Amino acid sequence: MLDKSLIGRSLHTSTIQVEKGALRLFAKAIGESDPVYTDEAAARDAGYRSLPVPPTFLTCLEAQASDPLKVIELAKLDLGRILHAEQQFIHHAMAFAGDELTFATHIADMYEKKGGALEFLVTESRVTNQHGDSIADIRCSLVQRNS
Repeated sequence: MLDKSLIGRSLHTSTIQVEKGALRLFAKAIGESDPVYTDEAAARDAGYRSLPVPPTFLTCLEAQASDPLKVIELAKLDLGRILHAEQQFIHHAMAFAGDELTFATHIADMYEKKGGALEFLVTESRVTNQHGDSIADIRCSLVQRNS
């Protein structure tokens, strides 16, 4: 059973610099063919100051900047019985190669369904850049199957 006293607890505040090479690899991995994500000249021609960060790449950056298993250990989840249930992004501004992004993450909620057969743990992360500008809010849900 999840310990609901953990709701509101800070998990980490971590900062990472967005690297051009990592952006190019991510674009290739997801099959992105728009050259603004891989070619700096194309990005500038499109009005960007550098390679833009694809929306879901924020999850990769957060995993690199922090210890993604910390929440699993803290909440005493069984790694063999959990699944990623949902991911939500609310974007406020673009991020670009060279930016330093800070992720401030906390446990936002815990709840159960089906009489406790399914337990959900929800984290929220506020993402800001090196100027303190809000880039995105990320909400992530994990589900643990108990039966």
